Amino acid sequence: MTNPIDFIHDLRWGDLPAPVRQRTELSLLDLIGVAAAGSRTQASQISRDLAHDEFGGPVPMLFDGRGASASGAALAAGMTIDSIDGHDGFNPAKGHIGAPLLPAALMLGHAADLDGVAFLESIAMGYEFGARASVAQHATVPDYHTSGSWGAVTAAAAGARIRGLDRTATRHALGIAEYHGPRSQMMRVIDHPTMLKDGAGWGSMCAVSAVNFAARGFTGAPAITVEQAPEHWQDLGARWRILEQYYKPYPVCRWAQPPIEGALDLLKRHRLSHRDIARVVIHTFHESMRLATTHPADGDAAQYSTSFPVAIALVHGDVRPEHLTGDALRDPDVLRLSEAMEIHEDPFANDHFPDRRFARVSLILRDGRRHDGDWSEPRWDHSAPPSEAEFRQKYHALADPVLGRPWADAIEEALASLGQTRLRALSDQLLRPISR
Repeated sequence: MTNPIDFIHDLRWGDLPAPVRQRTELSLLDLIGVAAAGSRTQASQISRDLAHDEFGGPVPMLFDGRGASASGAALAAGMTIDSIDGHDGFNPAKGHIGAPLLPAALMLGHAADLDGVAFLESIAMGYEFGARASVAQHATVPDYHTSGSWGAVTAAAAGARIRGLDRTATRHALGIAEYHGPRSQMMRVIDHPTMLKDGAGWGSMCAVSAVNFAARGFTGAPAITVEQAPEHWQDLGARWRILEQYYKPYPVCRWAQPPIEGALDLLKRHRLSHRDIARVVIHTFHESMRLATTHPADGDAAQYSTSFPVAIALVHGDVRPEHLTGDALRDPDVLRLSEAMEIHEDPFANDHFPDRRFARVSLILRDGRRHDGDWSEPRWDHSAPPSEAEFRQKYHALADPVLGRPWADAIEEALASLGQTRLRALSDQLLRPISR
């Protein structure tokens, strides 16, 4: 077994298998695309305004350029990524490693003028660390907490490496982050969707603060999930969990994506129009059924719904950010289908959750015919991840409408060259304001 504290500091880019190095770059690209789309949300704007006003400092904020402290800039960046639910995830954790990890690493790395390879190492290490920290926490506490909780410990691990803390200070940084991490109630925000989302912003802010406290000699060790749950760390450095992440083709909760696939398959297979459909019946797992908003008042509720995104897919053949905001929330065709949807809990789907997410869709047509689908799973799971071309296509679909193609291309090129440059070749592209 590799000791987690040693793993934080000893991992080297050149020692990683080629697929792990490639997936690290593509995961970063995916997160950046999601962040670009998220920068248009009200949650992002509020977070950036508050971070600038309340946490002022020299670190530019993501896609904003105004200054904040590293912790404030990490808060705003985490909230921005989390505000569009299109980022990567890890099935066993029922959560997301990258969303709290990237903001802390980016802001601390930019402030430190970090080498590009060192940044890539911290991200690759963070995905491996976060996969174990998440499962360890879920196995040792009774409540289902948001990703920001164990994400705080994960991002602190990356931050400790970036800031060059010694192993003793690193232990304290992890302990501080675990103690103060936002153990927020995930199912509460599922039942009552708001801008709170998955806690990524608060987790990232907590991580940066924990690292900076530990660097000054503040104590907080041990992190229980790291030091007292050894059974969850046995394969560290031997099994590459970054290759077991899923990625989202649609910017909505992963739990809504199996029925989206099932509905689209029936629509295509039977050459139907949404106008042909009278009712939709979905059988799925309990947590997906809890995404119960049929008539969302805002984009946050639309992303944490099962019926509304499925209705969007049936009407538009896709689910994109512009379908989840503004006048699109009042589309009469979408609302008709969302309100005409029945969602039932199914023991088969429950038995396979969280490792697999199943749904079965039936379409009842206006003329009385019924089409029953097979069990469906989300696209781009770890067993069938997106190709490199699909990663890049998704990135541009999210980033180009916000940044413009030249800027999006420049970010993509800077990331691809990060192994030969300093981080600021990339971060200077990410931390400048978007013209509105």
